[in-house]
Amino acid sequence: MKKFAISILVFWVAAVIMGKLFQLNPNQIDLNAVLAPINTHYWLGADDLGRDILARILAGVQVSFFVAIIVTVITMLIGVFVGLVAGFYGGKIDAILMKITDIFLAFPGILLAIAFAAVLGAGLGNLILALCITGWVSYARLTRGQTLSLRNRQHVIAAESLGASVPRILIRHILPLLGSILMVEATYSLASVMIAEASLSFLGLGIQAPDASWGAMLRDGVRYMLVAPHYVLVVGLSLMSLILAINLGGDYLRDKLDVRTESN
Repeated sequence: MKKFAISILVFWVAAVIMGKLFQLNPNQIDLNAVLAPINTHYWLGADDLGRDILARILAGVQVSFFVAIIVTVITMLIGVFVGLVAGFYGGKIDAILMKITDIFLAFPGILLAIAFAAVLGAGLGNLILALCITGWVSYARLTRGQTLSLRNRQHVIAAESLGASVPRILIRHILPLLGSILMVEATYSLASVMIAEASLSFLGLGIQAPDASWGAMLRDGVRYMLVAPHYVLVVGLSLMSLILAINLGGDYLRDKLDVRTESN
């Protein structure tokens, strides 16, 4: 499964690079090829406006990777900062920050993202903002829990006794020990953000036409499932393969970085 996941990820990364190199036009309309099946000219068929599905899939995966990476980096920075502060200081600061976190956790993340996207409006920037507003809580809870366990380690106490500042203790003595855990969490977050982006675009709250998005393509293809099933199948299988590969890669990374697993 490890080789399978790596192969799929390499394939999609190569697809992103190829899409950039060949400068395909995913918005070119050909009314003579509306819902054309898979053929030598359209390798994955054409959509309801005669646009090349292959070109739009390559454009859509670029959007998915871009949104997922940006949102993951921003939410990790926010969540790690909140978790470190809450776990290190404790007391009222911890209570206030965790109450705020619990409020966000009380609602399903995708529903909050839909609500924020509806209020902010559709578009790439608002989509990223909506996902960032709701995506930091898992990092905050994870970082806070780990910081609480590391707070009383001897090397941290020694750094405090030598007069090290709080930022130095957090960055030099606690944060490096969270690297493997945060790396695994970020891997799963990439897959979650990709699904969320596709879901919001499917609902019309994400990427807007004529720009390509896998979610929007699925929404358009559903109407033609009986006459052009290849449209939905190709896009759906593309999204499924990428998410599956990322999750399998996360499982492998988790097992690889788990000392208990390695020692057995």
